[in-house]
Amino acid sequence: MTGRQGRVWLAVTALVVLLVGAGVALTGRGDEPAAAPASPSATGTAPVAAPPVVVPGRPGEPAATRAAQEVRDAAPPRYNGLDVWYVRMMIPHHQQAVEMATLAPERAADPRVRAVADRIRAAQGPEIGVLRGWLDTRGLDAEVPGHDHGAMRGMQSAEAMRQLAAARGAEFDRLFVRMMTAHHEGAVIMSTDLLKVGADQTLQEFANAVASEQSAEIARLRELIAP
Repeated sequence: MTGRQGRVWLAVTALVVLLVGAGVALTGRGDEPAAAPASPSATGTAPVAAPPVVVPGRPGEPAATRAAQEVRDAAPPRYNGLDVWYVRMMIPHHQQAVEMATLAPERAADPRVRAVADRIRAAQGPEIGVLRGWLDTRGLDAEVPGHDHGAMRGMQSAEAMRQLAAARGAEFDRLFVRMMTAHHEGAVIMSTDLLKVGADQTLQEFANAVASEQSAEIARLRELIAP
């Protein structure tokens, strides 16, 4: 082999080695798994926080803005024992009001007394159904064994109810206004107390409506006996 031929052979050999090496490199690169995307901490980007949540306040209180995580962690129970107590007590309380109002059409002399009685029956009759439904959906009994409902605020005694049923005309009007005023006052106190300690939002709205509507009814009743 001449010197010129030797140089050509060396050049060809070097080219072949370079091509083989490039092919191996390309083949190895194709077998490698794709790189995983960088995590937020690796890139220095903080995770996006959940937007704040506007939490409604209790009746008469302003709403508040709180962190979403804080609201999830501090979520109140759907109802508590005081909610259950209120419903169980308010059912017989409403029932007595409806019983008193049912006596008015045939006994009252003042048409304004009959009008008040009609409003009471129209409002509190359906509310009894709402209260019973609240208990039913939670699998709770309406009755409280051994409890004396006559001890509730505003509840009228059996003797007072007999006197009201026996009265007619102006005497009925006088007794009805006096007894129903006391009865409403008891419901307002019970409802106002629940607004301070209850947990169920539906009952909060119910109690707020009872307190507002029966306070207005008390004012109308007092106008009937104003001098």
